Amino acid sequence: MKPQPYKTLNSGVEMPLLGLGVFDMHHKEAEQAVEWALETGYRLIDTASMYENELQIGNAIRTSSVAREEIFLTTKVNDKDQGYASTLRAFDHSLELLQTDYVDLYLIHWPIKAARKETWKALEKIYESGKARAIGVANYLEPFLDELFTYSEIVPAINQVEFSPFLYLENLKSKCEKLGIVLQAYTPLVRGLKMNNNLLQSLAKKYEKTPAQIILRWSIQHGVSPIPKSSNLLRIKENFDIFDFEISANDMKLLNMLNEDFRVVDNPMELL
Repeated sequence: MKPQPYKTLNSGVEMPLLGLGVFDMHHKEAEQAVEWALETGYRLIDTASMYENELQIGNAIRTSSVAREEIFLTTKVNDKDQGYASTLRAFDHSLELLQTDYVDLYLIHWPIKAARKETWKALEKIYESGKARAIGVANYLEPFLDELFTYSEIVPAINQVEFSPFLYLENLKSKCEKLGIVLQAYTPLVRGLKMNNNLLQSLAKKYEKTPAQIILRWSIQHGVSPIPKSSNLLRIKENFDIFDFEISANDMKLLNMLNEDFRVVDNPMELL
């Protein structure tokens, strides 16, 4: 199997492009999923305070045979903890649960209107302390990024958003590329809702891969970091087996044309 691709973030940190998301996994399920992922070869693990499984993620990393410095660990500040002082406290609590003295990436989980500026200032403070090797945002569409740049001193390393061939945010991707921000895709597999799409099925046969592998490879070739969620060992392995083929330029264009603004998560613009 070919080695997985890494990307150098604007903080100078190397991040694997493919990761494991652990949303809605609890207790032993979350711990087991991370153990399997690390054994499979994943080195990027994405959690959040909101998921209430940081302790289990920390357990899995601590007991793994993979060295901590080889693992890229992401967590996020919960909406209820946003604000300057409360974010600093929440970050320290996350470190305790994760049983580590640093994270590789710390994100604002959601652009909460009343707290965006103070929360970002707290993240800048955390970054300057060295306890987060990179900082970034999640669910920041273009207007939120524009606002962020009116007060930020540090450019986010990552913008984690819902992104798939069926929600192909081309303008946001271009904007992030110009700003030096890596786009990261959560729910990249659209929670399985589009796997019967005719084009996906056709390309899966052509490349002798599954529809899920086609989608993840599409993300990778766009330079976007997909973090599919799975606690199923076979799916975890399947999602990782995408580095031995390449989708042609023409087929990439066809996949881009699947966009229908299809979301499985709330649109950040409609909630604020």
